[in-house]
Amino acid sequence: MTAAGLAACVADTGAGGYNQAVGLNMAPGATRAGPAPGTEAPGHRVSILVPLTGPNAEVGQALLRAAQLSLDQPGGPPLDARDTGGTPAGAAQAARAAVAGGAGIILGPLTAPETGAVASIAREAGIPVLAFTSDVGQAQPGVWTMGVTPSQQVRRLVLAVQAEGKVRLAAVVPQNAFGDALATGVAASAGEAGLPPPRILRYASSPPGLSGSLKELSGGTAPPDPSTPPPVDTLLLGAAGQQLGQAAPLLSGYGLGPTRIRVLGPALWAREAPQLGALAGAWYAAPDPARRVPFEQAYAAKYGTPPRELASLAYDAAGVARAVVDRIGYSAATLTRPQGFAGADGLFALQPDGQVRRGLAIFEIDQAGSHVVQPAPGSLTAPAS
Repeated sequence: MTAAGLAACVADTGAGGYNQAVGLNMAPGATRAGPAPGTEAPGHRVSILVPLTGPNAEVGQALLRAAQLSLDQPGGPPLDARDTGGTPAGAAQAARAAVAGGAGIILGPLTAPETGAVASIAREAGIPVLAFTSDVGQAQPGVWTMGVTPSQQVRRLVLAVQAEGKVRLAAVVPQNAFGDALATGVAASAGEAGLPPPRILRYASSPPGLSGSLKELSGGTAPPDPSTPPPVDTLLLGAAGQQLGQAAPLLSGYGLGPTRIRVLGPALWAREAPQLGALAGAWYAAPDPARRVPFEQAYAAKYGTPPRELASLAYDAAGVARAVVDRIGYSAATLTRPQGFAGADGLFALQPDGQVRRGLAIFEIDQAGSHVVQPAPGSLTAPAS
């Protein structure tokens, strides 16, 4: 698929366009892309705030290129790149420069601390922000977090197990920010679905850790009595990495394995799926990588290298800007249109409170890796969205 055809998935067509080389070694707040201020309609400029210098410069360059790919089409509004240097202070400086330069919408910044520094500046100026962080704590009216969040994943999974008739949920998650997000997500999703409050256990990195929480959930019996039903029918497990490899025998030993109950996990499991055969039958929710292929092909054709994992966030955010821009710029009503947008990571819709709904697929772990058992929904009005 051509870049133009791919962009049409997210944005409408029209007149105009943009194409300019990406610059390196920029000072925080500097601009390298887009026409001179004043050469386009006020409020139509798209500003992207990314780290073009500093430790995350390579990520920033990939984000900028993806945004350029999305906007370099007929009807694409002009793009103004501002370097954050990867710091909150640099992001604030870049945001002020973007506002002074006539930005109508801001894409980025990359991290949660940078987003926090930008939010008040943009809101005071009445400029919407599509940030690339997955920290939903940064979401607020006018500031959307474009990263795929734990709460989005958990919501998809909870609705899926509810459809299976499973109502007794538990979560065993780490005592850290990621575990906080999973715990909040499963509690909110269960409440939204009308299910009983889930039992949530938190574990520390030190002993007894994960083993102690699983033992507590099981009632302390190992091996379990096969004639006794498990205490729950669904378990959200927040383990990843080396800890996840240790989890499989613990789950089986306490009668909480995927042969007895539905085990759920985060999208992080996608990276480790080929090594998770012992958890065959477990589910996780994530964007369908098949939907990302046209974007990856178009990016590689234009830049000669595959895109980084986060680049699709900038592509989709720029696609939103291209889809909704009109003679008055970027309005909240058009940004939060109910049907949402179709992007490289699937369907997504911006909510008035700054949250983002996503249409995720459900994958099942198998002996060879994983496979889709429930495709991403074709509409965000569907129950599984």
